Amino acid sequence: MKVIAYEKFGPATEVLKLQNIKTEKPKQKEVVIKLKYSGVNPSDAKARAGNRPGVLKPDYDLIIPHSDGSGVIEDVGIGLDRSLIGNHVWIRNGQWKRPFGTAAEYITIPIENTVEMPNKMTFQEGATMGIPGLTAAQGVFGSGSVKGQTLLVSGGNGAVGHLAIQLAKWGGAKVISTGSQSNSHSILNNGADYFFDYSSDNLVSQILEVAPEGVDRVIEVEFGLNLTWLHQVVKPNGTIAVYGSAKEMNPTIPFGLYLFKAIKIDIFLIYILPQKQRELAINFLHSAFEQKALTPKIDSIFKLEDCALAQNRTLESGRNGAVLLEI
Repeated sequence: MKVIAYEKFGPATEVLKLQNIKTEKPKQKEVVIKLKYSGVNPSDAKARAGNRPGVLKPDYDLIIPHSDGSGVIEDVGIGLDRSLIGNHVWIRNGQWKRPFGTAAEYITIPIENTVEMPNKMTFQEGATMGIPGLTAAQGVFGSGSVKGQTLLVSGGNGAVGHLAIQLAKWGGAKVISTGSQSNSHSILNNGADYFFDYSSDNLVSQILEVAPEGVDRVIEVEFGLNLTWLHQVVKPNGTIAVYGSAKEMNPTIPFGLYLFKAIKIDIFLIYILPQKQRELAINFLHSAFEQKALTPKIDSIFKLEDCALAQNRTLESGRNGAVLLEI
């Protein structure tokens, strides 16, 4: 099968290579999936570049990147019913603690890492459900129902942010979102009730003008940059659900300002989300999709051999949704 793989850390254009390797046969409780799309995320690009804290070399001799994807089950291992063959599935954790991910024609993976797609979900949409979809669902619903609450979504035009806005509105919340001014129209079209430019000097007062008592929950992609002011807009006993802080990985927290409002900082990593929470998140995603309340946006689609361009695109500002590889 054709794959994109790397053996060492480095720039995408230098280390990602098109190769041919043998498709793995399924072991017990594993399936072989013919991939249609591979979902490309910033975490994939950062891992390939060697930017994960404390990681000095790749964990495996050969790595096929990307954890998200979608496709059709073509074969099953021992312990699985052959009626699964032909099922349309999306993939999670395809390259988490494993060497071979979804930047390939096929992936052989435990059945528990696959999710059967709703009937009307396309393969493109399915390839966005893993990291972006589950992160959005956990970010919005991680503490339960948001009906009647006010939520602040940071980066409302990103792969996670645009899904979080839609899920929050579906859940009955009022949604405020931040982003770049150039994306304001798109963010409002995603369903946000209010948009504010994240670079505005008046951001705090603008948020408090539409939410005088503060927001109940924040879905935050850049915690380190924003923690200096978030406490001003969060209600007492509110929550900041944190899934990223790429631009400031070692922030200094003004603890007293958070303590005396009893603000909960809920840091979560979707790769290791406990099973019960993961199942709830999947149910939220599928239910919202089937009720036509969730429409994943695709920023760009690249060919398999253009994987380096796709990974670089995930790190560029101004993206409008997810980045995919067509297999």
